Amino acid sequence: MAPLWHASVAGSRNTSLRRPRRALRRIILLSIAVISTIGVSSLLYVFVIAKLRFRWDLGWFDLGLYGFYRTKSYVSFDYESPLVDILQWDPRCETGFIFLAPRGDSISHPGPMILDSNGNLVWMKEIHEVTQDFRVQRYQGRDYLTYWTGNAAGGHGRGSWHMLDSSYTERYVVSAVGDFDGDLHEFKITENDTALVTIYDPVPADLSSIGGPESGWIFDGVFQEIDIATGELIFEWRASEHFPINSSFLELDGRGHNKETAFDFFHINSVDKDPWGNYLVSARNTHTISSIDSNTGVLLWTLGGHLNEFTDLSGGAATNFSWQHDARWHGNNTLTILDNGAHSHLDPARQSRGMAIELDIPARLATLQTEYFNPQELKSSSQGNLQVLEDAGNVFIGWGSSAAFSEFDINGTLLCDVHFGASAYFTFQRVVSYRVYKGPWVGNPLTRPAARWAGNKIYVSWNGATEVAEWQLEVELGLELNGVQYEVADRIPKEGFESTITIPQGNRNNRFRVAALDKQGKVLGVTDVPARKSGWIDEEPLRLELYILVGGCLVASFIHLLDSNLFSVACKHNLKQLSPSSGSYCNHNVGSTAGAEKDASPHDVSDSLGQASPHVGLIQEIRARLEHSCRARQPPSLGNRVMYRLTSDAISPTDQYS
Repeated sequence: MAPLWHASVAGSRNTSLRRPRRALRRIILLSIAVISTIGVSSLLYVFVIAKLRFRWDLGWFDLGLYGFYRTKSYVSFDYESPLVDILQWDPRCETGFIFLAPRGDSISHPGPMILDSNGNLVWMKEIHEVTQDFRVQRYQGRDYLTYWTGNAAGGHGRGSWHMLDSSYTERYVVSAVGDFDGDLHEFKITENDTALVTIYDPVPADLSSIGGPESGWIFDGVFQEIDIATGELIFEWRASEHFPINSSFLELDGRGHNKETAFDFFHINSVDKDPWGNYLVSARNTHTISSIDSNTGVLLWTLGGHLNEFTDLSGGAATNFSWQHDARWHGNNTLTILDNGAHSHLDPARQSRGMAIELDIPARLATLQTEYFNPQELKSSSQGNLQVLEDAGNVFIGWGSSAAFSEFDINGTLLCDVHFGASAYFTFQRVVSYRVYKGPWVGNPLTRPAARWAGNKIYVSWNGATEVAEWQLEVELGLELNGVQYEVADRIPKEGFESTITIPQGNRNNRFRVAALDKQGKVLGVTDVPARKSGWIDEEPLRLELYILVGGCLVASFIHLLDSNLFSVACKHNLKQLSPSSGSYCNHNVGSTAGAEKDASPHDVSDSLGQASPHVGLIQEIRARLEHSCRARQPPSLGNRVMYRLTSDAISPTDQYS
C-alpha cells in the first residue's frame, strides 16, 4: 500500500491539472454566452427593435395598448369595423366619406369599407381575396364603387376589377385584354368611359448592364386602355421598349434568372391622362414620372430619376422624389404625387411627403409648389396616394403602408389626421390600405335594415345606407283588412353605424319593427320583426383601464396564493431549527410578547447551528422578519433575497423568493 503522503501529492497534482481545464471551460462557455447574447440582440434589433417607431408624442392608441388594429363590434351586424384615432380635427373635414380597403395580419374581416368623416362605419363587404384601390368613379353619368380583387405577391397582383352601383350590386367586371391578368395598382376610368389598367408581364431580357445574366427575365411594366362597354383594347404600352434596364434604382439582388424571379426594373403603379390625351405614368423603381404620346407611345418627357429632363428651380426639391406613387395631372400645368422617399424601413431616415409640382414643359423647368408632411414624420415605404378634393380644393393623403390618412388645405396646413392602426408598429405592415380616398357617395342598399332585440333595447343598423336620418320604433297593433297595422312608439336620430332604441316602459307587446327615415321623414326601409336575443350583449368594448384592473387583480391574487403556500411550507418544515425548543417557529412565538422577545435572541439560533456559521447575520434577519410575519399571520417579505433551508448541519440555498 502506498504511503499516505504519495496519495496526497498525486491528488494535489491532479487538482492542479484540473483547475486550468475548468477555468478554460468557463472562459469558453462565457465566450459562447456573450456571442450568443450579441447575436440574439442583433437579430432582435434588425427584425424587431429597428422597426419600432416609438416617439414621445404617441398616445395609448399609437403605442398599441388597444392592439395593432382596434375594432368595434355590433349587435345587429356580424362584422367588426376599425375604431379610428382622430389626432387632429377641423370642421372643414366634415363633408364626404372615406373609402379604404384595410388588409394585413391583424385584419379579421378584409375588404372594401366606407367610413364617414368621423370614422363611423357606413358600409363594408368581406372579401377573402386581396382587395385594392377602392374608390368612387363616374361611368356613363353614374357613380360606381370600383376595386380590384385577386392574388397579390411580389409587389404586384393577378386579378380583375369590379364595379358596384349605388345599391351595391355588381354591374361590371373588367379584365385585361389578351393573355394577361390585371394588376392591383391601377384602374382609372377616364372621361371617355374607358379604363386605364396596369399589367405585370414576365418577359426575357438582357440584364448584363446591371450585372445580371444575358438571358434573364424582367417584369415588364404594361398598361392598357380598354373600352369598358365592349372590352375592346384601345391602346397598349410596354416600358421595356422605351426604358433601359439600367435606369432602375432597384438592386438586382440575385433576381432575374428565371420567370418566377423576374426582375421588376420599372414597377408601374399609376396611369392618368392629361388634357391633351397623352398618358402620365409613374414608375416606382426608376423614380420617374413620364408623359407618353397616345398615338405613337414614344416618351414625350421624363421627370426625375436617371432620365430626368427638367431643370429644378427649387434646388433639387422638385425632382429628388423616390419610390413614389400616384402621379395625377391637374390644371395650370401642375402634377401631384406621393413621394414615399423610402423602399424599406432600413432606408435612410426620410419622411414621406405629398408634392405639387409646377412644370414648364416647353422650357423643361420644374418648380415645387407645395409639400404636405404628416406631423409624426411618417415614412411609408410602400403604397399610398394623394387626392385633390373637388369640393373644397383640399388635399387628402392616404399614407399607404402607414395606416393613416390626412387632410390639408391647399397651402399645406394640416387640418385633420386620423390613424386606423397603431403607428409605433407601422413598419411591420400588419394594417395597411393601398390607397385611401375621400368623396361624396349615395348608397341605397337592396337589403333590409337589421335589428336585434335584447333586454329592453333594440339594436338597429343598415349596411350601406347613407340617407338614413332617423330610426322609428313601431309597435304592432294587430291584423286588419289592410294588413298588419303598426303604431309609432318612439323616434330617435341615427348616430353612427348602429343605434340603440329603448323600448318604452309599460309596453307589453312583443312585436316591434324599426323603420328607417330620411331627412324629410320618408320611410326608406323597415326591419323584420326582431326575435328576442338572450344572453349578454357587449354594447361597449372593454376600456383599457378595465383590462389593466382585471389583470392586476389576477396577478395580485396569484402572488398572494403563492406567498401563502410558500410561507406555510416554510413554517412547517424548514424553520423549526430557528427555535431552541421543539415545535414550529410560529407556534412557539405567538404567545406572550415577553416570551417572543426572549426567544427571538439571535444567540439561540447561532448556538443551535454552531458559532462558526458564516450565515448568522442572514439568519438573524430571516428570524426577525418571520417573527413579525407570524404575529400578523402574514407571509414574510424577504425582498429579492435567496430563501435558505435551515438544518442542523448547514444552510443551503433553495429557491428565489420575491
